Order: sequence, then structure tokens, then C-alpha cells
Amino acid sequence: MNALLTRVATAPGGRRTKWLVLAAWLLLAVALGPLAGRLGEVEDTGANAFLPRGAESARVNTELERFRTDTIMPAVVVYTGDGARAKAEADRAAFAGFAAEGERVAPPLPSDDGQALMTVVPLSTEEDGLTGTVDEMRRIAGEGAPPGVRAEVGGPAGSLTDQVAVFDSLDSTLMIATGLVVAVLLLVTYRSPVLWLFPLLAVGFAAVLTQVGTYLLARYAQLPVDPQSAGILMVLVFGVGTDYALLLIARYREELHRHEDRHRAMAVALRRSGPAVLASAGTIAVGLVCLALADVNSSRSMGLVGAVGVVCGFLAMVTVLPALLVIAGRWVFWPFVPRYGTPARKARTVWSRVGAAVARHPRWSWLMSAAVTCVLALSATGIGMGLQQSEMFQDKPESVVAQERISAHYPSGAADPARIVVKADRAAEVGALVSEVPGVARVENGGRTPGGELAALSVVLADTPDSGAAKDTVDRLRTAVHSVDGAEALVGGTTAQTLDTQRAAARDLRTVIPAVLAVVLLVLVWLLRSLVGPLLLLGTVVLSYFAALGASNLLFEHVLGHAGVDWSIPLMGFVFLVALGIDYNIFLMHRVREETGRAGHVRGVLEGLTSTGGVITSAGVVLAATFAVFAGLPLVTMAQMGVLVGIGVLLDTFLVRTVLVPALALDLGRWFWWPGRLFRELGRPDGLPRTSGEREHAPV
Repeated sequence: MNALLTRVATAPGGRRTKWLVLAAWLLLAVALGPLAGRLGEVEDTGANAFLPRGAESARVNTELERFRTDTIMPAVVVYTGDGARAKAEADRAAFAGFAAEGERVAPPLPSDDGQALMTVVPLSTEEDGLTGTVDEMRRIAGEGAPPGVRAEVGGPAGSLTDQVAVFDSLDSTLMIATGLVVAVLLLVTYRSPVLWLFPLLAVGFAAVLTQVGTYLLARYAQLPVDPQSAGILMVLVFGVGTDYALLLIARYREELHRHEDRHRAMAVALRRSGPAVLASAGTIAVGLVCLALADVNSSRSMGLVGAVGVVCGFLAMVTVLPALLVIAGRWVFWPFVPRYGTPARKARTVWSRVGAAVARHPRWSWLMSAAVTCVLALSATGIGMGLQQSEMFQDKPESVVAQERISAHYPSGAADPARIVVKADRAAEVGALVSEVPGVARVENGGRTPGGELAALSVVLADTPDSGAAKDTVDRLRTAVHSVDGAEALVGGTTAQTLDTQRAAARDLRTVIPAVLAVVLLVLVWLLRSLVGPLLLLGTVVLSYFAALGASNLLFEHVLGHAGVDWSIPLMGFVFLVALGIDYNIFLMHRVREETGRAGHVRGVLEGLTSTGGVITSAGVVLAATFAVFAGLPLVTMAQMGVLVGIGVLLDTFLVRTVLVPALALDLGRWFWWPGRLFRELGRPDGLPRTSGEREHAPV
């Protein structure tokens, strides 16, 4: 069985099988390519796509769909300035043609202070072009306004339009920016006019397979896909795929110095680096799958979709990339072509000097690096959690400006009231009770279902939607309406959705994080055949995560000017950073274990650091740069995710993997491998492991 697996694993580098592998990928791309562009068809953009499973606010959304055959979403136009009345009346006549069938545009509602007018236009969400309608309303509102009169279109329809505008350009923006970043970094890394194209070609194959696989799983296996996870998917494929390409190409280049036959060199490279790449991909994929335990639908989508991307990236990098490299021959490395019989690297390198410095004072080295990460981690203690809807964009869109105008002149919740669904025969009783709840400005009739069984109430809150005070009001509303026997009342709306998401995110932290840590630990134990080493490696990655969170918080607060950290960031950041951060420990320690089996513990650690230093640094910079693309996006949540992952990857690359882990391994000595075979064999009088068949063929 092991011989069969070895033949399969090394087939992409075979004399004949390389052509079969390439032909299979080309046929796959041609046959399935048309499906790659259909991912948008299966994206869930519904009201519950980003809410927790079974949340009360999600149940309200489901019930509200029964109230009309065409669902209503209001656009709210707010006018300020002298002479606004004439403009509002003229626009009202123009907006009448946009109202949903059977609905009308009510006269402009003046504010109590007489400084503003508000027009509510009920739009149908069942008609195509809702966002186009809002854009046209904004054009009308902006034309012909007297000097000093301002008009902004917001409300739920305006907010949706602004979010769609972001996600519509998200995929193309991320794809182009990520591709450019990766291409430039590969050119700098390889200093070759040709070699950089091969990882990008392989990533292209991986991207096609990822989009096709995600589309098919969403269509036929109910894989949840939302616009946010679809956008991040390609960045993850580019980043992880390029990491694996860098590792494989580095090992292939090394083996070309030792083997005259490039097919033999690739076979050895795949056999030696394959377990590390497999362990890395498995760790990331299974870690992301742990997000399936989350209640928040968007977190589940991100995890499951991301796992598909990692698996597809892995498959492409260990099959089509080796085939392309072997077919092309040694010349792809020009002008730095690896020649058979020459040294694989210089006797003295930056990484050998780093290793020597760490080896001279290992305990001091790991204590100092741990102190640095702990200081950064302390900044995480002052994180302000939670963002309001108006704080979700880096640049204020029109819907946010409209909400600010409404909050300044009306009850803050007027543009986006809470919604209550209740049994029709208890609606009057519940409405009377709700009107007495502190924080409620007024209660309005929201209509009945076609069968008359359910009634809806619209509750205008005195405070800004999704503010802390508004959330407290929602809690009081729920307590009040749930006390009415037989009413079966549910409280929803934007504020309730934010509250439910916040609480579900806190529950998900307690559920998902232990699962991810357990998965990562098991993979490390399997890879290193020890217990002490994996526990220490896991501890370093967790410490690195808190340091990245603290450093990111400083940037969010003092540089980027964010009002706080989105509730989804701690969990998503943890999963991404632990899964991705452990990558570099896996690459390093897999090589250390290999070299320790040949030359002993100290030489094994130093040789492992020296031989992997360049490639891991390049991989870390590429991965950090791909996620840094998010920092320029208009959505604060995605920008924060990019900053957090980018900083965390750089910390893992330059501090944890370079200093902290090697220093700990050197300070512990053979106990790092306890209770495995290496621990026992390194205890022999000569301090060297016994020679095995595997080590007889190890490179020298």
C-alpha cells in the first residue's frame, strides 16, 4: 500500500505520467470551465444569510415573507435646508411610479424641530432592479435642488444598495489586486522572467476547480455560500496555493542540485515535501470545517467554502504544478539555473547566521521573543467590540449619511423600526403592552398575512438602530411580548439581528475554538510523532494570535480610525491565523524532524531553519500581502480581517518560526520529541538516532 501511495504521489513528475496529469487538468478545465462563472447564481443574499441559525430575528424574517406576495423594502429620503418642502413634494410625485403595486408614497413627514422632511417610498423586492431603482431615486433627489437643500436616500433599500455596490465589484477587485500582488512578489522572489508564471498557472487551475466545486456543492449539497465568503475564497486560494508552490519549487530546486535527472529530482521533492504540504492543507481545511459548528450563518459559509478552496489549491499544487515544471525542464529557473553537483546553497546564509545566534542563547532568545508577543497581546485587552451599521463602511455611503440626518431630527429608529410578528387575535394586546416599554417612540400597524392568522407591528425605537440603548430596548420588548400567553410573538428588525449575531458570536467562540485547537494538535502529533513539541507549537501560535489581535487593535483605533472591532473578527481571525500560522511551523518542523533523524537534534534544528528560512519567509510575505488587499476594501469587517491575518502571518514568519520555535526546540533538547522514537534514540550515548532505511537515502 505504501509503495502504491508513493507511486501515485510522485506520478506528476514521471516521464509519461506528467503528460497524463497535464491532459487531465486541461480536459477538466475545458469541460467544467463554463460552470466556474456561475458561482454567483448560488450565493445566498437573503435576509438570513448573515444571521445565526434559529435566531428569533431570523424567524421574524421568515414569517414576514408570508405577509405579502411581494415583499416590501422601504427607501427613506430625508431633506434638510430652507426650501426643502417644495423639493420633497416634487420628488414625491416622481417617486410614485417606483412604489410597489398597491402601495403609495405618503406625504413628506416633518420633523418635530421643523428642520427636516422624510419621505418613505415602499419598494418591491420581488421586482428585478431594486438597486437600480434606488440609484434612479438618488439621481432624481439630487437634481434641481435649491441652494442649501440636501437630499439623501437611505433606509433599508438604500443600505442594501450600498452593500450590493461593494459586493458587486468585490470579486473582480480582489481577483485583480491579489493576482498583481502575487505576480510582483513571485518576480521578486525568483528573479526569473519565466518561473513566476508557473505558480500562477497552477493557481489558475485551482481557481477554476474551486469555483466549479463550490458551485456544484452549493447547488446539490446545500453548501452555504454568501457574497463575503465567495469574495474571500479566491484570496485564500491564491495565498495558500502560492505558499505550497513556493515550498515545492524550493525543494525541487534543491533536489536538482543532487539529481541529474529532473524526473528523479521531482519525485524526491514530492516525497519529501508532500507530507508537510498534506499536513498543512489538512490542518487548514479541517480547521475551517470546524466553523460548521458556528451558529452564525456567514461564519459557517466562510469555513466550509474556504475548506473547498484549500483542498482544490492543494490538489493543483501537488499535481499540475509538478507536471508543468518537469515538462519545462531546468531552464525555467533562468538565469539562476540549478546545476547538478553544485551546492544547493551557500555555506553561510542569513538563515544560518540567525540559527547560530539563536543556538548561542536559546533560552534568552525564546524568553525575549515571548515577551515581545506578550506585550503586543496586552493591547488586545482594551478592544471595543461591536460596530453599528453606520460604522460598517470605511467611507460613508449615502445610506449612512441619510441615517445620521434622520437621527438628528427624528426618533433615531424612525428609518428602520423593529418588527414584531404576533398572532392576529392578540395583536392589540401586544401593541398596547409594547407602547409602554421604555425606549419605544411609537407603535404602528404593520398589516396581516393573507390568511389573517398573523399580524405585524412596526415599533419605532427612540435610539439609533443597533446602538447599545436600542439593543436594551429590544431585550425589554422580548421580555414583554413573550409574557403574553398564546401570542407567540417574535421581535426582529435590524437591532434585533445585531443583538442576536453578537450573542451567537460569543457562543461560537466557546464552541469552535476548542475544536480547532484539538484538530491542530492531532495533526501535529501525527506529523512529529511526539507530544511535547506539538503542545509547544500550538501554544506559540495561540500566543501569536493574541499578539496579532493586540497589534491590529492599535492600528484600528489609532491609524484607521475604526469605532471598534466587528463581532465576527475574533473567531474568524483565530481560525484563519491558527490554521494558517501553524503552516510555517509544519514546514519548519517537518524538515527539522527529517534532519534530526539524520544528524541529531541540534544540527537538525539548525539545518531545518537554514534550509526552510528563505522559502517560508517568501511564503509568509506572499500570504500576508494577499490578505492585506482586504485593507483597502470599503467594508470595515473585511478590512479588519485582512489587517489581522496579515499581521499575524508576518509575526509567525519573522518571530515565531524564526526565533521562538527554534529556540524552544534547542532549549528543550531531545525532550522536544517526547515520548516518540526520536526522544528514545537521541538518548543513546552518541546522541544520534539509529540509521533507518528512510534515513540512508536522506540528502547530504
